[in-house]
Amino acid sequence: MLDTPHPEGAPKKEGRPDGASPSLEAEKGKGGVVLHFSGDWLARTIGHVESVVDETRKADLGKSVTFDLSSVGRLDTSGALLMERLQRALAEKGAEVRSEGLGDAETKLFGAVRKAMDTPRPETKTKKTSAIADFFAAIGANVFAVGRETMMGLNIVGASLYGAGRRITGKQSWRPAAIVSQMDRMGVRAVPIIALMSFLIGAVIAQQGAFQLRNFGAEIFVVDLVGILQLREIGVLLTAIMIAGRSGSAITAEIGSMRMREEVDALQVIGLNPIGVLVFPRLVALTIVLPLLAFIADIAGLLGAIVVTWIYSGITPDAFITRMRSAIDIGTVFAGLIKAPFMAIVIGVVASLEGLKVGGSAESLGRHVTASVVKSIFLVILLDAVFAIFYAAIGY
Repeated sequence: MLDTPHPEGAPKKEGRPDGASPSLEAEKGKGGVVLHFSGDWLARTIGHVESVVDETRKADLGKSVTFDLSSVGRLDTSGALLMERLQRALAEKGAEVRSEGLGDAETKLFGAVRKAMDTPRPETKTKKTSAIADFFAAIGANVFAVGRETMMGLNIVGASLYGAGRRITGKQSWRPAAIVSQMDRMGVRAVPIIALMSFLIGAVIAQQGAFQLRNFGAEIFVVDLVGILQLREIGVLLTAIMIAGRSGSAITAEIGSMRMREEVDALQVIGLNPIGVLVFPRLVALTIVLPLLAFIADIAGLLGAIVVTWIYSGITPDAFITRMRSAIDIGTVFAGLIKAPFMAIVIGVVASLEGLKVGGSAESLGRHVTASVVKSIFLVILLDAVFAIFYAAIGY
């Protein structure tokens, strides 16, 4: 914003106050109407006089109008623009408008304002599209967005692997305290909710399975149903979904808050890699604790099934365990647990990526936290489906 204050020590025009509110007064003179401008016409002050200018623009002031600017204090681009618009509005009504009391600085400022107003503006051309074109354009944009996010995710994985290599070779020091702290927050503190959820899910599966199999006199096969379903699919899948909602959202919120406070930029300024400092410990912690939580979920789910089948179907715990030992083997257990590290990496990468994309507003933080949870759950289910197809292809 251009401003033309008077230099210190320079003589001021008489009657020209500094820091005064702008005013506009009309006076009938011999040669026509004289408009006396006074005070400081600045962007922060002209709001007081805009209504007066609008009334003056609408009034019929005759064929000759003189702008007396000798009492104007400070003048910036906004004030000059308001005066110029008034002058042009009066000129359109047929009035002859001239200005008096302008200094060299004010003359240059009015010249710049007139040049800007006379510069032709390019017309905005509205692109004509059809609904079909918009549909395929949206598909293309989403495909490119998926490609960009995939590359950014691979960049996080690559940077984490590079950092792990430097730590293994001794070129960079380990920070076990950060990893252990994240393991406590993501793993130990999540045990109660994971165990309770899995206990209830195992109980519900056992009850519904026993209810349906009772009609065929095969109620004992509910043990096979619960054992295979809990160990291969439900245990690890529901655990990963819970961790995506609980820990994934926390990762996005923490890193996103640091982005909003420019702490991530500060790490780069002092020579630290944000991925190594913020992402790597969380990724390692998730990779360690998710298989352990999945194992706890399996045990809790089986306990829930044992309790329900004992009460509902009369299958004693000894009979349940004996039947389960014949229905499953160690491969069934590892078929589910082997998915956990991959799901942990997916959750950690997506959560960190969304956190690093947070802008400077709370709205952006909420949007990316929501996107983190939704994308993580979707990719976890997709990864589980890929493993199911893979197991079927190898006949396991």
